[in-house]
Amino acid sequence: MIEVNLDIIMALRRITSAELAERIGITQANLSVLKTGKAKAVRFSTLENICRELDCQPGDILKYIPDE
Repeated sequence: MIEVNLDIIMALRRITSAELAERIGITQANLSVLKTGKAKAVRFSTLENICRELDCQPGDILKYIPDE
């Protein structure tokens, strides 16, 4: 399972969903899908833009949790 910690990083950076979505060029609805972990895939370009705007690494946002 992949855990998405995007909301945590956004809170630490004090940035709203609306602001981040605008900065990276996606809709708030698509950002919400990413934040909730419901996305089936994420484009590298989107991940790159998120990391650039939040000054973080992909591993700060995504975490692999093995099945038990």
